[in-house]
Amino acid sequence: MLWVARLSGLLSAAMVVVVLSPSLQSFPPAEAIRSSQFDGSVRFPGQIAGGARGVAFRRAPPFRNAADCGAGADNGTGANVCDPWLVHIAITLDNEYLRGSVAAVHSVVQHARCPESVFFHFLVSDPGLGDLVRAVFPQLRFKVYYLDPGRVRGLISTSVRQALEQPLNYARNYLAELLEPCVRRAIYLDSDLVVVDDVAKLWRTDLGGRTVGAPEYCHANFTKYFTGRFWSDQRFAGTFAGRRPCYFNTGVMVVDLERWRQAGYTQRIERWMEVQKSAAGRIYELGSLPPFLLVFAGHVAPIEHRWNQHGLGGDNVLGSCRDLHPGPVSLLHWSGSGKPWARLGAGRPCPLDALWAPFDLYDPGGGAEESPYKF
Repeated sequence: MLWVARLSGLLSAAMVVVVLSPSLQSFPPAEAIRSSQFDGSVRFPGQIAGGARGVAFRRAPPFRNAADCGAGADNGTGANVCDPWLVHIAITLDNEYLRGSVAAVHSVVQHARCPESVFFHFLVSDPGLGDLVRAVFPQLRFKVYYLDPGRVRGLISTSVRQALEQPLNYARNYLAELLEPCVRRAIYLDSDLVVVDDVAKLWRTDLGGRTVGAPEYCHANFTKYFTGRFWSDQRFAGTFAGRRPCYFNTGVMVVDLERWRQAGYTQRIERWMEVQKSAAGRIYELGSLPPFLLVFAGHVAPIEHRWNQHGLGGDNVLGSCRDLHPGPVSLLHWSGSGKPWARLGAGRPCPLDALWAPFDLYDPGGGAEESPYKF
């Protein structure tokens, strides 16, 4: 927990530096890949979603399990996705957020005590992105899963930001269908965050019989996530009867996939999305979050707030910077419209963006030995 202990000092130093400068398809696993065919800088030559070419990243530093991680976790034979000792993390990969996803993965393996025991499940709309992952993280255990945009596009309604309308933003709804049935639990992480603690601590969260665990924020104005039409119609408002619903951010969740499958929660979420698109009129405004709140709010296993210091992107206000919430920090989350890679690239970073930059593996020069941001 060195990051937490030294956070204030690091932030102060960083501020100075910043001022100066089939519809669902899975692909073969790439498990414990070790390759020597890539040099220190990896350029992804193919065209990816959005037309970008020549995306370059430095290869991640090597990582190894600690000696006490256990024989099953580090015996060098490679992992099968069904091995019971694995920690499963699901995260999306797309062109717009690719730099963020790579930094998130880097932060996880750098802080995990047993990084070779972490298995990543990448949810993509472009299968070719798996090649980049293999190049940047030669040791990583992972598998790529394709989400056909047509699977969800017809259910998506307009939102306050166009980014929230992208089909891959709804991939979390389909984890239980995409991932193998033997994967009974997974951590879902957004692409705009970094983990600064051992993710195994989050993995061991006791869900107490609940399907979803997440940090809850019961002081937030819960009513604002739904329209006046929703609250004025008892057929809708009555959904929360007998529940104590609180806001929770769906960018960091621990999910019991076995319970999810048994209860058919994907179909329940889709039904609310259908209501939103029906003649009854809009019942919410904010992307993929409200259907999750409708199904799970009031039934969430609470997780410490340290695991989602969210809102660092300034919510939906362009150019706004946020401070950390009081308390210890295990995960920093740039939810909102401002992303650290975009602000750093534009030369207009917020102070806390300096805490994201050390995990950035983007190499604009296509051959630099060091990160373009030095601290």
